[in-house]
Amino acid sequence: MMTSTRIRLLAALGLLAALSACGGSSTSPSSVTVIVRDGGSGPSGATVTITSAGVNPSTVTITQGQAVTFVNNDNRPREIASDPHPQHGSCPSVENGLGTIGAGQTRVTHAFANAGTCQYHDHLDDTNASMKGTIVVQ
Repeated sequence: MMTSTRIRLLAALGLLAALSACGGSSTSPSSVTVIVRDGGSGPSGATVTITSAGVNPSTVTITQGQAVTFVNNDNRPREIASDPHPQHGSCPSVENGLGTIGAGQTRVTHAFANAGTCQYHDHLDDTNASMKGTIVVQ
């Protein structure tokens, strides 16, 4: 029979193991609020333009239920993905709506269903700081 102290110790060790398994490199700060719900289709509340110089503006603010339009004016394809790299997944509206945006193409995210902050990067150029941005959902 296990004592309550031993059970608590095993539970604590299990928690530490689970937390350490979530580690890895990340491009997002700990203050990011995960956007947990994809809102499907919705009107665009902001536009981000991609050029060889980066994304502009790097931060946009929208309201719940809105989407973000990405215009690729660069001469190469871009793949916008939510942080953290390479796992992604913190913003289903980005993952489900954009994919690879070819040169000269425009794509729209899905609507953001809840408030929070979504950081993104170009998965094809993930170390380029100018290809990173933030979507704030109010």
